[in-house]
Amino acid sequence: MGSKSSNTSIEDFLTPTFQIIQGGMGVGISDWVLANIVCRQNELGVVSGTALDGLLIRRLQRGDPGGHMRRAMEKFPVPEIADNVYEKYFVLGGKPENKPFTRQGMFRINNSKDLLNLTVLANFVEVYLAKEGHNNPVGINYLEKIQIPHLSSIYGAMLADVDYVLMGAGIPRQIPGILDSYVKHQATSYKVDVKSSKFADSIETHFDPKKIVGKINEDLKRPEFLAIISSNTLANSLIAKCSGKVNGFVIELHPAGGHNAAPRGKYPVNDKGEPIYGVRDEVDFEKIKDLGLPFWLAGGYGSPEGLKKARSLGAQGIQVGTLFFLSDESGLYTPIKREVLKNIRENGVDVLTDKIASPTGFPFKVVSLAGTNSEEEVYKSRKRVCDVGYLRTAYRKDDGNIGYRCPSEPEKTFLKKGGKEEDMIGRKCLCNGLIANLGLGQLQKHGEIERPLLTGGDDINKVKILLNSEKDSYSAVEVINYLRS
Repeated sequence: MGSKSSNTSIEDFLTPTFQIIQGGMGVGISDWVLANIVCRQNELGVVSGTALDGLLIRRLQRGDPGGHMRRAMEKFPVPEIADNVYEKYFVLGGKPENKPFTRQGMFRINNSKDLLNLTVLANFVEVYLAKEGHNNPVGINYLEKIQIPHLSSIYGAMLADVDYVLMGAGIPRQIPGILDSYVKHQATSYKVDVKSSKFADSIETHFDPKKIVGKINEDLKRPEFLAIISSNTLANSLIAKCSGKVNGFVIELHPAGGHNAAPRGKYPVNDKGEPIYGVRDEVDFEKIKDLGLPFWLAGGYGSPEGLKKARSLGAQGIQVGTLFFLSDESGLYTPIKREVLKNIRENGVDVLTDKIASPTGFPFKVVSLAGTNSEEEVYKSRKRVCDVGYLRTAYRKDDGNIGYRCPSEPEKTFLKKGGKEEDMIGRKCLCNGLIANLGLGQLQKHGEIERPLLTGGDDINKVKILLNSEKDSYSAVEVINYLRS
């Protein structure tokens, strides 16, 4: 099991010393490499917890360059689980380029033991590597909207002694209680939203560590829970109704990259079709401060001035994504990274807050880049495929059984499952697009490799301040030094 943080006491968690949280971006953008570097600068490095099961097996099929996956897998407390995954997916020297990646199964309410074990292992590996070689806290970020994998994912992260769990893109009321349960390896459940034409509906998915992973005697450390929110109302609701203790908040405003909360009520759009945020969407920081919990501000605060302003508003500090997104250590495929930075240096890049691109229904920031699914022609030419499935939602069939659908899957399939035609318009496959950002795009049966789909904050062009005439890249350490300057 991962080593305990010997110089970290409970008081450190109650009064965090870090001012900068590195955002848990996309799929694999905030990977263990980036988080580890940030932690070594005494700030909070965060790994993205999205799709780690799929990333682990694709990294193994690429030959595990550097042997990092294997090194972490050897520390997993149940060796036979790690050995089984390694033997099944590792390809010495990497798979041929003309062969597709072997896929794991898609998540359902009831999942195979193999898929659950893979998910536990993958989350353990990412956190273990982020914590390796230092004693500072590490966080992991999940999207509440991707509900079914939560139980196995969080347990795997806790096996590696994760220090902070962060969650947004939904209302994460159930998470604190799950963290409490896993300290003693207790079985727990998660209530999953179910679409139903007749009534509000839900169903529970279950996870029993002893039955899936096996008996582990040592108690686990309960990580701190930071809810990512965008309103005072939600902050109050979480404190009152969460299944356990909330330890702090990240207040993420709409200029942030990735998914944004939609404006409250009926809202207008600008000439690009982007939602316009108004007075009702503003956060009262004095009321947040009165809650007595530490909080960090995100979305437009990624600068020395932003850090200073956040501190003046009573915040512990800031969460920063976009600056780290294009740093040398992020998981973004290097050729893509270089092209985006070149465009920023020369003419700048556009970011569109697309209110319909994401199958989740949340507005989603899309960075314009030639040859990616940000372009209408590229998006329309893509043959619809749903073979990853993290953003599928459960729905109740007429016979009462549970099915799964996604508005970006093939049209006929979605309509056959009871989906509405208007819900498919403009929907993009985030699962395949975000994985392709890492240079791990799937080779589909029709011969096409999945194209990237980039996301970033409104202030993406401000990264130019980290470049000069002699530099076409920058490091995560330079980002931190800049923010502290």
